[in-house]
Amino acid sequence: MSEAVLNEREATKTHIVRLLDEMKLAEQNTQRERKEIVSNFCPSNDEFSLLEEIELLTVSLRGYANQIQTQGWILNETQAIDQLREMRVFRITVIVHFYFDSNGKYEQMKGYIRMLDYLRLLMLEYLQYDQVN
Repeated sequence: MSEAVLNEREATKTHIVRLLDEMKLAEQNTQRERKEIVSNFCPSNDEFSLLEEIELLTVSLRGYANQIQTQGWILNETQAIDQLREMRVFRITVIVHFYFDSNGKYEQMKGYIRMLDYLRLLMLEYLQYDQVN
């Protein structure tokens, strides 16, 4: 890898680590909205609730981000790239309905959802440096 690519990759890693820190604060800031969401967005019988879907995404993405932060790489990188490609936040029905149908409400939670997707995209970019360059 060229020095320019290494510098880009390191800058992307720095963004991942910063976003991970920002997400912790953002998650705390959504607590009031989360309480409202629990009572206002009941899941249908065949799907996870909105908060369960967000938590599943959060755990998966944080796991990958923590590996990048501590090791600079992810175990089973090819599999991780495939999972990150499939883990599209706005492909999850309950999140799409919440995000686009809540008419200006829950802006903290919507911001958190955008952060999750941005983190996913940053990690894909970071992991694909090896494959492209």
